[in-house]
Amino acid sequence: MASSVDPAPPAPTDPAAKYPPPPPETPAERKGRLVALFVMPFLIVTMMYATYMGTMHSPHARDLPVAVVGVGAGVQQFADDLQESSGDALEVRTVDTLPEAQELIRDQEITGAIEVPVAGASATIHRAMAAGASQASLVDKALTPAAVAEGWQVETVDVVPLADGDGSGTLVLFAAMGMMLAGYVPLSTLLSGLPNLLRLRRFLPLALGWGAFTSSLIWLILGPIVGAVDGHYPLFLGIGTLAVTAVGVTQLMFTKVLGPFAVLLGMLLWVVFGMPASNLAMSIHSMPEMFQWLHGVLPLPAAGEALRSVLYFGGAGVWKHVVTLAVWLVAALLLAALKERRSGELIIAGPLYTAPDAPLPALPGGPVARYRTRLVAALMFPLTIVVTVVTMMSFSMHEPDVNDLPVAVVAAHAQAEQLVAGLEPELGEYVDLSIVEDRDEAADLLRGQEIVAAYVLPQAAGESPTLVTAGGAGASQQTVVTQMFTPIAAASGSELALEDVAPLSENDVNGSNSLYVGMGWIMAGFLFFAVMRGGAPDLTRTRQLLPLVAGWSVGISVWLWFLFDVLIGAVNGHALEMIGYGSLTVFAVAWASAVLTRTLGLFGLIPVMIVVMLAGVPASGGGLSLYMVPEFFRPLADILPLPAAVDLARSVVYLDGTGVGGNLLVLGIWGVVGLLLNLLVVDPWLSRKNAQPPAPLGPKYTPERGSKQKPVSRDEDGDKERDALAPVGASPVGTA
Repeated sequence: MASSVDPAPPAPTDPAAKYPPPPPETPAERKGRLVALFVMPFLIVTMMYATYMGTMHSPHARDLPVAVVGVGAGVQQFADDLQESSGDALEVRTVDTLPEAQELIRDQEITGAIEVPVAGASATIHRAMAAGASQASLVDKALTPAAVAEGWQVETVDVVPLADGDGSGTLVLFAAMGMMLAGYVPLSTLLSGLPNLLRLRRFLPLALGWGAFTSSLIWLILGPIVGAVDGHYPLFLGIGTLAVTAVGVTQLMFTKVLGPFAVLLGMLLWVVFGMPASNLAMSIHSMPEMFQWLHGVLPLPAAGEALRSVLYFGGAGVWKHVVTLAVWLVAALLLAALKERRSGELIIAGPLYTAPDAPLPALPGGPVARYRTRLVAALMFPLTIVVTVVTMMSFSMHEPDVNDLPVAVVAAHAQAEQLVAGLEPELGEYVDLSIVEDRDEAADLLRGQEIVAAYVLPQAAGESPTLVTAGGAGASQQTVVTQMFTPIAAASGSELALEDVAPLSENDVNGSNSLYVGMGWIMAGFLFFAVMRGGAPDLTRTRQLLPLVAGWSVGISVWLWFLFDVLIGAVNGHALEMIGYGSLTVFAVAWASAVLTRTLGLFGLIPVMIVVMLAGVPASGGGLSLYMVPEFFRPLADILPLPAAVDLARSVVYLDGTGVGGNLLVLGIWGVVGLLLNLLVVDPWLSRKNAQPPAPLGPKYTPERGSKQKPVSRDEDGDKERDALAPVGASPVGTA
């Protein structure tokens, strides 16, 4: 008997029928999308540099735990006086014996100790460089003046020294930062191009394998390639796999809740808050109280401190950091599973179609790509970022080495020539000595940054030699040259007099404010086109983008000046110059970066980051002196935009505007060349006949308000998935 049931209709073969495109955008939707694209880079730049500038422009000791070693009433009195005079800067305890104090330092329960001398001896300060150069410096600055006030000579002992290849103590920072990037960067790519991999049961094994692979790669870079670590691969593998997986799964949970905007929360927690809370670059005891609390909570401090513990401190305290990472992983797994169970597998504002053959791009803003291409992009994009950042940071800063520091000897030519001849055998490798006969000329050379110091010989009996420096031109080089010439003056029987022709302000203790100002301008420039490429690929003509870039450049520069000056108080005055120079920098970098991001898509962001940011940091002299980084970076100081931007901020604030013209010329060339290439090369390339259009920005999953049903996704055959419930509030929309 014939069946009365109608046969099932054949599966659609037309892609448009299988995956219907979104309806056209309404004017309101388009306006909302463009507003969101301005909001995204604004929030990224603001939260990053507000935090960095706010926490690091004027660090000082807070609750620094130290010990006074010795017994007796005199020792206790010294400890009490030290505590009272320090206010809340120190937490002072007394310890009877030196071995006990050194054990506390190795267990990282205290940061340093001062051994009270017996009659005729010197006071000895004990601290661990392996706990961070910043922390060791804090200990020295806190304890040395107190000892000098007692009339004691002071010696220092490094209880736990750094390894030979880790001269700056920043190995753990580079490693932990790479792990954070490996954990959270892939999620945006997966959401836009491979949403089918965001199901927890698929994502977790991939995250574990990715964590093991990237951790091994980070060890390979820092170990055999750069030489900053010797061995310890199993420890890197274990800690790194846990850290990357914990961050990756947590970022997955954020993505399931927030969709594409999860990148902001991830960046805030893993990098923006993680860096000042890490205790890896600057001591946590110089950070505001909130960051001292976050140090025991966030993954970046946990990963870095775990590595530091096993590399330098025999594993002391490592398990508490491992537990922190494990808690993040377990909590994120549970919450992600709960979210997936309650809301289904589609993600708000993520693709409505998730099958491998769905019309999705390899990277946001790109054309529709095959599934295999999307897999390769999802692997190579975050991998290249991790490798690039870790390699560039470690290569340029893992082992500062002074070389060819330009110093002028100021005296009559014959007298100066005699001193130079005497100093060359001892300092020739480190210092490039020249002769200047006029002190005012030497001061001009200092402001022009052609020399870093001038050693002025006394002209009459009884006078002391004077070292003239410019703190505003670089705090690190000022410190180094002072350390070099103090014993030289002492050898002549004199005490070295110091003169600073451009002293740092009280709100710029380390001289790093100019670096953060320049980095803020540069990031605002290249982020603009990165976000536009991903969210507005329909804007393909320079004439469409020109007014948007101009408005963004001025607006963000005004905001950054207001943030740095009025709200934080780190950069005082010079409003018109800072806004004008900032606008030019943002505009120039935006158009220069657009050449690559508009033609190569988001993959172009990687060479842009290398050129305008990563290579520019060591070449700028904004952190370490240019004469303390590899020689490779010195020629780049005269041609890259970040050194020009940093020098603009530095010159305006400290150096009477010296050198501004050359820096403006550098930025102008970058901007004009970038704009012409966009107009004459990129526009015709994007408008060519065989150019692939960008993938549709939708349909996106937007749950209906109040709906509790699970959404429907489509499997490889275009049918409803067997484990999905009836369709509910899922509507295709055209907005990103």
